[in-house]
Amino acid sequence: MNVSRIALAGGVAASTVLILAGTASAHVSVQPQGEAAKGGYATINFKVPNERDDASTTKLEVNFPTDHPLASVMPQAVPGWKIAVTRSKLAKPLTMHGQKIDEAVSKVTWTAEGGKDDLGIAPGRFQQFPLSVGQLPEDTDQLVFKAIQTYDNKEVVRWIEEQKDGAAEPETPAPVLKLTAATTDEHGAADDKSGVAGADAAKDNHTETSAASASADSSSDTTARVLGIVGIVIGAAGVAFGVLSGRRRTA
Repeated sequence: MNVSRIALAGGVAASTVLILAGTASAHVSVQPQGEAAKGGYATINFKVPNERDDASTTKLEVNFPTDHPLASVMPQAVPGWKIAVTRSKLAKPLTMHGQKIDEAVSKVTWTAEGGKDDLGIAPGRFQQFPLSVGQLPEDTDQLVFKAIQTYDNKEVVRWIEEQKDGAAEPETPAPVLKLTAATTDEHGAADDKSGVAGADAAKDNHTETSAASASADSSSDTTARVLGIVGIVIGAAGVAFGVLSGRRRTA
């Protein structure tokens, strides 16, 4: 009897842990497509799961860090969602590609639009919201974005708590974008590939030219041989004709 009670208690405890773990992990997050290198540009996705069984997510508001502003932010169109980009004046202007930037994007808002039956993110679903951003800062290892999720029942969840070193994950953590080491040039990889492609093309062209020349030489040599053989055959025929004619005259 005691064994059964212990097993039952253990099962309940395990189920509770799983439920809590699932709840904690189902929050708004941000991830790059590939890498988000310092000093470069990246495409990032905000992943928004619906945590409610009886309501749909109809609005997402993402606030950009003011300590590391991003001058270039371009959202990708998401079917069924209206996008609004808010820009604000910078206290300290940025320099990008030799030009001074005195304002940057401070907020991007996605609002669901459409019919009631297919409005927003339904229960049990999630949606991704892509952005192209840059130029990423070089003096930090991460960017913290504070997000606000709104449901159609007017409930609002603020994903704005920052993770503290050594502390447990907060209940409503803010999305964090991890940055990787800077490259020598954000366009360097493309240039290198272009250079390699150009070298390969030149090599292929040289190979094709050499092959064409070899083919032409081979064709000329074959033609010469054929003409030589034809000349020998004609010469032999002439000799034979002469011999026959001489015999006829003698007879």
